[in-house]
Amino acid sequence: MSTADDRGTAPLSALASLARDESALRDVLGRRHAVLAVPEVARPVMIAALSGATGRSPLVVAVPTGTAARDLADDLAAFLPEGSVGHFPAWETLPFERVSPAVRTMGERTRLLWRLRTPGEEPRIVVAGVRALLQKLAPGWDTIAPVEVRRGAALDLDIVCETLVSFGYRRENVVEHRGEFARRGSILDIFPSTDDEPVRIDTWGDDVERLTRFDVTGQRSSEDVDSVRVFPARELVVDGRVRGRAAGLVASEPWGREQWERLAEGQIFDGMESWLPWLTERDEVLTDAVGSDAFVVLADPRRMLDRARELIADEDDLARALASSWARDETVEFPRLHVAPERLLAADLPVPTLHLVSAPDSPDAGLVQASGWGPVVHDPGPVAARINDLVAAKGRVAVLASTEESARRITDMFSSFGVSLRRATGPDDLLGAGAWVTVGRLTAGFTMPGTGISVITESDLSGRRTSRRRGQSRSRASVTVFEDLKPGGYVVHAHHGVGRYEGMVKRTLSGVERDYLLIEYKAGDRLYVPTDQLGMLRQYVGGEAPVLNRMGGADFARTKSRVRSAVRQVAQELVLLYQKRVNARGHAFPPDTPWQGEMEQAFPFQETPDQEKAIEAVKNDMESAVPMDRLVCGDVGFGKTEIAVRAAFKAIQAGKQVAVLVPTTLLAAQHGNTFAERFAGYPIRVEVLSRFLSPGEARKVIEGLASGEVDCVIGTHRLLAESVKFKDLGLLVVDEEQRFGVQHKEAIKRMRHDVDVITMSATPIPRTLEMSLVGIRDLSLLNTPPADRQPILTYVGGYSEPVALEAIRRELLREGQVFWVHNRVQSIEDRARELRQLVPEARIAVAHGQMDETELEQVVVDFWERRFDVLVCTTIIESGIDMPAVNTLVVERADLLGLGQMHQLRGRVGRGGQRAYAYLFHPPDARLTEEAYERLRTIGEATELGSGFKIAMRDLEIRGAGNLLGEAQSGHIAAVGYDLYCQMVTEAVAEMKGERTEEPREIRIDIPLDAHLPTDYVPGEELRLEAYRRLADVTTAEGVRDVEREWRDRFGPLPPAAAALLTVALLRTECVRCGFDEIVESGRNIRISPVELRASQAMALRRLAPGSEWREKQKQILVPVRGHDTAGELLRLIGELWERDDEN
Repeated sequence: MSTADDRGTAPLSALASLARDESALRDVLGRRHAVLAVPEVARPVMIAALSGATGRSPLVVAVPTGTAARDLADDLAAFLPEGSVGHFPAWETLPFERVSPAVRTMGERTRLLWRLRTPGEEPRIVVAGVRALLQKLAPGWDTIAPVEVRRGAALDLDIVCETLVSFGYRRENVVEHRGEFARRGSILDIFPSTDDEPVRIDTWGDDVERLTRFDVTGQRSSEDVDSVRVFPARELVVDGRVRGRAAGLVASEPWGREQWERLAEGQIFDGMESWLPWLTERDEVLTDAVGSDAFVVLADPRRMLDRARELIADEDDLARALASSWARDETVEFPRLHVAPERLLAADLPVPTLHLVSAPDSPDAGLVQASGWGPVVHDPGPVAARINDLVAAKGRVAVLASTEESARRITDMFSSFGVSLRRATGPDDLLGAGAWVTVGRLTAGFTMPGTGISVITESDLSGRRTSRRRGQSRSRASVTVFEDLKPGGYVVHAHHGVGRYEGMVKRTLSGVERDYLLIEYKAGDRLYVPTDQLGMLRQYVGGEAPVLNRMGGADFARTKSRVRSAVRQVAQELVLLYQKRVNARGHAFPPDTPWQGEMEQAFPFQETPDQEKAIEAVKNDMESAVPMDRLVCGDVGFGKTEIAVRAAFKAIQAGKQVAVLVPTTLLAAQHGNTFAERFAGYPIRVEVLSRFLSPGEARKVIEGLASGEVDCVIGTHRLLAESVKFKDLGLLVVDEEQRFGVQHKEAIKRMRHDVDVITMSATPIPRTLEMSLVGIRDLSLLNTPPADRQPILTYVGGYSEPVALEAIRRELLREGQVFWVHNRVQSIEDRARELRQLVPEARIAVAHGQMDETELEQVVVDFWERRFDVLVCTTIIESGIDMPAVNTLVVERADLLGLGQMHQLRGRVGRGGQRAYAYLFHPPDARLTEEAYERLRTIGEATELGSGFKIAMRDLEIRGAGNLLGEAQSGHIAAVGYDLYCQMVTEAVAEMKGERTEEPREIRIDIPLDAHLPTDYVPGEELRLEAYRRLADVTTAEGVRDVEREWRDRFGPLPPAAAALLTVALLRTECVRCGFDEIVESGRNIRISPVELRASQAMALRRLAPGSEWREKQKQILVPVRGHDTAGELLRLIGELWERDDEN
């Protein structure tokens, strides 16, 4: 979230000081309770002016909703210096809901309360929604202080770790999310609850030697910082008072005994905050934290009072509903999480108050004359004339552009209409009369005749909403193919075949300790794989319980030979497809235009790192003359549509047309709105072609496509009809690719021989995925969840009516909506009737694919506009429909759905940043098939964000991969594993294309050297496995040095065993460079082979290593062991005999 807490200078601060001259503001300043009418557009500047004019601090601004509070805090940042505005968010969870609020929310609340009582840190303005304002503060809020860490200062890591645990931070091996920490010796990694990036503290003795931010993706340090503050990750800090109060509740409230006992023992657990009402001693709220010098501003107090009363009523309803399920006396009142609204909205508050209203509601109310500009999309002439009039009257006009590029374009545009805009170099420039342009962000512009100040925003000029770049989404990349490998899982060795992984073990041979991966084969044979040979192993994907091979490799070699011959047939088909694509001449699009950058800047969210990579890849493909064929595989709601929007805009800028193909009419309508909104303000015509259009409307769209008047069309399979002709199609986007059948795909092929194609899916069908993984199609993976998106709590089990009905009631209480999936059209109305009787307060609608299209569209529109609370529907909602208010999904017969279908359905909820729930039921007494059981188990386990790709891979296993390239292939995949199968297809394809392929070489390095990663240096088997894998993949000396830098950064100074491991890795890189297969101890010598020596090298060998022997027939060198630094001597010897530019 961007508030003034983390912004730079305020571009419009001078206007806030000028606004203090507003006469209506001066009139109300001396009063204790006043009313001021201010139009919505001018409220940010008037509140900023008020904060400087009252002489009181802080200004507490209360607004009806949390969204309005966040937007107002963002807008105030344009008028006030950095750090002046604090946003006090409300919890996203419901009262009594046994789920904790987001770590960031709790951290920001704690930070603001600390700032209010800390001299020098106080914000000038605090903005809060009514829910946040009425919520009781946690016990001890006035004593909690952050952990402060400064470079060069003393720090006791043991005490810091204890404090972090009491603050609710989780100890992990690797820090990936807010509220986690990891300690490795003298290095401490923390992801503070209020920060966008984690920090790494490196100590020397008791002093902080190094303090850096680091990147979650690669775990590498990025930038040095001087200091950091770490606020709690929990709002309820369990201290002695809380423990004592919980212990007392065991006797007085026995229904909650389990929770009270956990709290009394000092445990920290998810959902503990829901018990806060029972643990507070005093009903204190935000206004109790601001002191007697505060000034309270209530924006739209009537709306606030209505909202507050609804909140209290909802909480009481929820308490009554829960009393029976918690076996608690209904007649005894629950303690509330929120205080009564009258306490804050009464007329006799102890501090001065100002009511902000839209229009005067009494003779005493002051009135600020102000108005907005309205969208000026096509003709800026009237606005230009108005600017000139304002400047002629000695007014100040500030035009606010979103970027430097936009500022230049807007200046040029107004110049052509006779308006000269001067570039403001600093906020004080705006004190002078005239027309100025500057860079900043504000929701909407305004003009105030009373003070002669006006602001025009870029969104006023373009009609596009202003960009609000919220948060940064960072996710750790999957850095190892062993991501999910656990003991008992299966692996494939390049020579020995399929075995069972039994874990990492230490072995000491000849006094030398090493780490090995233990693999068990058929008949109990065991293979110890040295960590430097991890490149020979792959994780097995391809079947639930594969047949283990015999160790030795003979039967696996036969299996591979059988599969290889079958694979050649597959490769032929793939090569033909590939050659067709590569040899086709496509359109090479030009580089991005200035408008492209401007449109992209208007994206209202922060792009995720994966999104940025995919966008760059798509643009590179488009600028190439080879037709693009790219699969964008990203989880539901991870930003695939934005990639398509940017590609479409780029194509249209080059004069080409764009077709977006979607599987359902509903999705076509939604994408039509999205594309039209993103392209607003540009000369681009976007149309939708679906059965929702009348024949006449459809005919006009088709004519527009043929004439070129329509730039972008979004449509269902109607787009594939013979009658639809494009004047100049340049880009085809296929969304939800898994929903199109074979005939549709054939029609798409006819459309696309020389057209760029983007295919998008969260759960691609196996053949599509397979073609991408073997390189026939390009693949972009979106693994990073958007900022603030939370994992969906998933319940899988037998159908329970009480659980399902409680789910509906809970969603109604937080003003959300519910999808209830009943996949039988014949009985769907009966089910809706039953639900209306069971939950009479819910407004229930029905939707299914056999309805008349007009009726279906009306139902969906009504549900979108929240005229209904529950939509009883078939799986028609599965495809891409985005309804942010839907946070609960109930599926009656999940056992009959495919894995991809279940994942798509689950992705329809929780898209508004709220905590979401999915209830996937099956009949309680029914016997599930093995496949149904596996599907339900997988969907229940894969709840983390970004699991769509994993689910698609798992789908391959459950189906036996039979759909991949025909039934015949499934047995081959099961025999060698999916990874190796793909590699074999890739090799066969490369061979047919005339490219060289090499079998993986097994390089053996076995010298008397204690080389491993000690457990006290790299803790945790998973982390060590990742570190070994990273090192095993390195093939150059520079790569080894990079690993060394990473280890020093992440784990600290190298212990001798880890340094020796890097030396072994350097020897391995020399083997790769020089073509050696082994460097092993042989008696009192070290044997290197195979070796070819020229005469000059043989002479140099005798000089450099006296006593060495070259066995020409065996192609071996024997080097005598001397001293302790055997590895170092070998590196020097090889370096001198085979210089880097010497070709061996």
